[in-house]
Order: sequence, then C-alpha cells, then structure tokens
Amino acid sequence: MKNEEGRMKNLMNGARKVKKEELCGNPQGGAERGMTPPEDPRSSLFGLRSWFRNLLKVALPLLLGAFILYWVYRDFDFAQAAVVLRHGIRWDWMALSLFFGVWSHVERALRWRQTLEPLGCRPRPSHLVDAVYLSYATSLVIPRVGEVSRCGVLSRYAHVPFSKSLGTVVTERLVDTLCILLITGVTLLLELPVFVTFFRQTGTKIPSLVHLLSSPWFYVALFCVVGVVVLLVWLARMLVVFERVRGVVLDVWQGVMSLRRVRNVPLFLLHTVLMWLCYFLHFYLTFYCFPFSADLGLQAGLVMFVAGTFAVIVPTPNGAGPWHFAVITMMMLYGVSSSDAALFALLVHGIQTLLVIVLGLWGWLHLVLSGKKE
Repeated sequence: MKNEEGRMKNLMNGARKVKKEELCGNPQGGAERGMTPPEDPRSSLFGLRSWFRNLLKVALPLLLGAFILYWVYRDFDFAQAAVVLRHGIRWDWMALSLFFGVWSHVERALRWRQTLEPLGCRPRPSHLVDAVYLSYATSLVIPRVGEVSRCGVLSRYAHVPFSKSLGTVVTERLVDTLCILLITGVTLLLELPVFVTFFRQTGTKIPSLVHLLSSPWFYVALFCVVGVVVLLVWLARMLVVFERVRGVVLDVWQGVMSLRRVRNVPLFLLHTVLMWLCYFLHFYLTFYCFPFSADLGLQAGLVMFVAGTFAVIVPTPNGAGPWHFAVITMMMLYGVSSSDAALFALLVHGIQTLLVIVLGLWGWLHLVLSGKKE
C-alpha cells in the first residue's frame, strides 16, 4: 500500500511540475513540446555589438572625409565648378588620363598572377582584373577592405585558397611600399624646398602655439594623423587574429614567400614599373585639362603625386579630404590660386572616383553574367 501511495504521489507531482513548466514557459519543458526557446540575451548583445562595429567601419571614414572636405571647401563656389565641368575641361587629355587609370589596374592584375603561379594557382587574367576592379570599388565603402575582397573573389571564381592569395597581396603591398619610398626619395632630392615650405605652412613648424591652435589646417592634419593611427591599430588587431590560427598564418606566409619563386623576375619588375608609371600619368595628365595647371611641369607633378599618395593612407573613401588638402596645398606653393587649386582637386578626384565606381560595376557584372567558375 505504501509503495502504491508513493507512486501516486510521484505521478501527481510530475503532473504539477509539467503544468507549472507550461505556464511559466520553462525553456526545457517548452523545447520538449516543440516550443521555440527564448533567445539568449548574450547572443543578442553580441550581434548588436558586431552590427555596431560594422556601422563604425563605414561611418567613421565617411565622417572623417566629410569633415576635412567641409574645412577645405567651406567657402568654395560650386557653381563655378559646374561651369568648368561643362565647358572648361580638355576632355581629350582627361580621356588619356583615364586610360592609364584603367591600365594601371590591368598591370596590377598581371603582376598579381606572377605571385600566384609559384603556389600552383593560375587563374584567368579576366578574373584577376575583375577582382582588382572590385577591390578598389569596395574600398570606397569600407577603406582597406578592398584587398580582402579581391582575395574573396578569386577564392570563389578561381578556387584559389583565400589565405594564400592574401599572402600574395601582402607581398604586393610590401613591394609597393618600397616603390613609393623610392619615388619619394627622388622627389625630395629634386624639390626639397617645396616640401620644407609645405611642412612649415601646414603646422609642422609653427612659431607660436596660438597660431597652431587657430589654424584650421592644423585640425585637418590632426584628423589625418588620427586616421592613420586607427588604421595601424586595426592592422595590429588583424595580425593578432591571424596569429591565433596557425594554418592561416602558414598559408599567408607561403603567399608572402611566393615572391622568391617568381619565374620571370624581370617581367615582374616591368609590370611594377609600368603600373606605377600608369598611376603617375593617371594623375599628371590631368594638369593639361586646365589652363591654370598646364604649365606646372613634371617635377610639380611628382611632388603632388607623392603628397597625394601619402594622403590616401588616411582611411577615407578614395582618400577624399586628405587627398584634396594635400594637392591643394602643394599646388598653391607652385603659384596656383587657392580657388583654382580647389577646383582642380574637386573635379579630378570626382572624375577618378567615378571611374573606380564604373570599373567596379563592370567587374561585378562581368563575373556574374559570365557565370563561369574554374
């Protein structure tokens, strides 16, 4: 009898427990009956943080570029720019400049192929070119993410391991850094007084603290420095992430060391020289599009090219803001008025940015419409 009474009590207690779980929405009881368990607040918070970080990656470069552009063009006559755009540009010279802009991407793609070959990867040249087009267009949205995106494109359409192609991109950037340092060294020797004047006028050598704090150019330069520091911190964090995954690091290292096994080193150097020559001509030929800049000369072009190259290190879309500031300041040192220099920077940068967008769209459409994967 006692055993029977005990079993009855246990059954009644179990029934009450089930009823209570159903009424209170117990996650375990609900799950046993096909009910969806409530979302973990911690996972929701993690998703919100991830979304917020992604928002900052897009918003901060845009805000930084917008702030610098505002300071540079706060007193500019945009109606004059519209008139010059319609009637005051030599479009034959601009078309030639844009041609070299397109060909610089092709040269980069051909050089990239040489670093991939030692890894046993031989993707189609069209895939490489489209990936480079997309990388520059993607960087307009999130600066510095373009190099990652072109590796992703190659992984999807040519089955090249992402980490290995990323290593070849790191190698490319090291070579490009050496190239720009060499170009900068030669330009400094040729035009050292101009650079000294530039640093003096932009706040590097200021006679008084009061003048420093009252100069808007100081704050523009300060924001540029902050942007570079943020970029370096981001790169350091990325390296820490890679170090946690040994397999990825080894693949990246193989990609980096692929430069040692490039079959045709003279051809690699030729592609490098032609690529940087195209970059320079893409910028320099725009001088001949305007009457006030047509007589500046090759050395002035080198100075502004170097200044603009370092300015785009600041993580803003296509260097918007810092590039304008650097080119305008340098152009004024060569006797061009501030209004004409601002006009030049605005129109040239706008047209070249439009070219990046068009090439990015072309690369994306070509990949999608071809629908062919190796």
